[in-house]
Amino acid sequence: MRQLDEGELDFLRELSNIGVGHAATALSQLIGRQVGMRVPKVSIVDITSVPEIMGGSEKVVSGVYLQVLGDARGGILLIFPDDSSRALINLLLKGVEDPLSEMGASTLKEVGNILASAYLSVLGNMLDITLIPSIPSLAHDMVGAVIDIVLSDLGEIGDTAFVFETEFCDIKDDIKGHFFLLPDPESIDVIMKAIRSKNG
Repeated sequence: MRQLDEGELDFLRELSNIGVGHAATALSQLIGRQVGMRVPKVSIVDITSVPEIMGGSEKVVSGVYLQVLGDARGGILLIFPDDSSRALINLLLKGVEDPLSEMGASTLKEVGNILASAYLSVLGNMLDITLIPSIPSLAHDMVGAVIDIVLSDLGEIGDTAFVFETEFCDIKDDIKGHFFLLPDPESIDVIMKAIRSKNG
């Protein structure tokens, strides 16, 4: 599996913090109150280890996923543990917590869309590549099942996942998620090459 050195991972973490900064601004405008976000850690893992990162394949989660089109192709998966997805929905829609309700599902997809669009915009601009998100879908299930659904729906993606731990701050609830960029095999090389040229 391809890897980046510590400096390149730091560069990617800085990029992602700019991206989630834009996303936080958009979310703050959406709900009319300040929301902060940060990415404390970035790593590259084999996609088979994603359930382990989330606490085991039987842990219940909400997963928002979409296709990435443009110069680099693949998918994006945003996973929230069940308690975080409920807290996030309640933060955005006072009194609603159910991720399976129509409003709850719609809200999570909108958050995923905002995050993905902001992140891809910053990443694309900094790396001089075009990255376009598709319309998001939602899966609420055990994390192993969510990964199976995503792999089935997104089609050909590689075995490499870029992992961006994402924390919401400036709010009283402890809301954490994981943002996974899942490039297809050819796009991994495109992204790695762009990162190395910009970080060199």
